[in-house]
Amino acid sequence: MTEDKAKVNEELENEMPEIVEQQEDSAQNKKDSKKDKAHKKSKAEEQLEQAEADLLELKDRQLRLQAEFDNYRKRTLKERMELMKTANESLLISILPVIDDFDRAMQTLDLDENESHVKTGVKLIYSKFQEFLKQNGVKEIEAKEQSFDTDLHEAITKIPAPSEELKGKIVDVVQKGYFLNDKVIRFSKVIIGE
Repeated sequence: MTEDKAKVNEELENEMPEIVEQQEDSAQNKKDSKKDKAHKKSKAEEQLEQAEADLLELKDRQLRLQAEFDNYRKRTLKERMELMKTANESLLISILPVIDDFDRAMQTLDLDENESHVKTGVKLIYSKFQEFLKQNGVKEIEAKEQSFDTDLHEAITKIPAPSEELKGKIVDVVQKGYFLNDKVIRFSKVIIGE
């Protein structure tokens, strides 16, 4: 039995370095496995961080694109509204000499003291024409006895003022000026008192 023990001890001693080596290999494999897992984990974390960064960048880009489109839509809507306001500007500017002639005709009719159907008809047409101009945004620039404003008036000449209150103000209007939706389409031609 002692021989058997001795054999077993001897076999154990021979196998011991192998077992120790196997245990060391196993421990090393566990360490390597932990390193691999840690490496895989850090790589996965990096990929996750990269994906989050890409997502944030895409969200930012999408928000900017949406804001840019919103601005474009508002700008084109504003341009369209301005275009609609001034689309008939050239037509209305062409009508201004007719308005001047109509005003002179009305002044001449007012001098005639006879009330006739023609006079009544012309006054009716004149009032309809004035209403048409108002509906299209055309309005007269008030000038007589107002302060001279270079943004609204064009001075033709200066004359001595008939009174002290009219010095530096508009004494007479030679040609009426007009607005089209708060835009001057023709300046008033005026005479200034000095």
